[in-house]
Amino acid sequence: MAQLYKALEAPLEQDLLPLSAVLQQKGVMHRISEQHGRQVLEVTRAEDVAPVTELYRAWRSGQLQIELQETAFAQRGLALGTAAFYAPVMLMLILACVLAFIATYLLQLLPVVQALSFIPFSIDNERLFFHSMDGQYWRLLTPVFLHFGWLHIVFNCLWLWELGRRVEVVVGHFNALMICMVIALVSNVCQYVYGGPGLFGGMSGVVYGLLGFAWVAPLLHPAWQIQPQPAVMLFMVGWLVACLLGVIEALGFGAIANAAHLAGILAGGVLGAIFALKARWDEDTGPPAPL
Repeated sequence: MAQLYKALEAPLEQDLLPLSAVLQQKGVMHRISEQHGRQVLEVTRAEDVAPVTELYRAWRSGQLQIELQETAFAQRGLALGTAAFYAPVMLMLILACVLAFIATYLLQLLPVVQALSFIPFSIDNERLFFHSMDGQYWRLLTPVFLHFGWLHIVFNCLWLWELGRRVEVVVGHFNALMICMVIALVSNVCQYVYGGPGLFGGMSGVVYGLLGFAWVAPLLHPAWQIQPQPAVMLFMVGWLVACLLGVIEALGFGAIANAAHLAGILAGGVLGAIFALKARWDEDTGPPAPL
């Protein structure tokens, strides 16, 4: 990630979206994140610091009025530009899922499925034969990119974006990637230990991990306002319970990787607690916020 330069700080309750929209229109690449209980706006070029600071001062003093255009086109353009800068890791993971889906489900390229599966396998007389992993450790992660139907990939990608972008904004791009990798590792390994050799896949273990992270972290660090709405939690946990009870399989949705889901949400909750406590520790031991 490119070096960022701090331009200004603002209270958490202050809405910086209008300022962000103006900077987006001017082509000023920036990021707004929470640090030590305050919003911090950072830019990618040192020469942008002074103009952004002056723009913010003029806006807050009333010398400059900013009105957002509520056209659908403008909203989509701003959303896409903001997403590309604020949550590139989640966009990258979604793109990887889509490309793998095209190759494995639409084009039915068996070698791609064989390369991404948790355990290497071959097919002889329409029977699957599983082999030793034999040092191919990328397989501990890659099953998350395998999806076995339209509902499967759409459900996972939508929730990956909805939950993952919130987490990425508060913990940063690198940490978000590491969190997803750890959850993927835990959920895949648990599914293998529980179910034995088999062909499984999907990003749902990571999705449930991000759900656990987004629920637990704000309980310990209230400044991270990323907790899903209660209705979302009710739906997601209800779906998890229905899967565990076999209801979803009985309805004809196919086999469900229940161990991956359960392990994912537990791993995400633990990671949420660790990151939240670490952030609070850094705030307590770091320099005081400027007045």
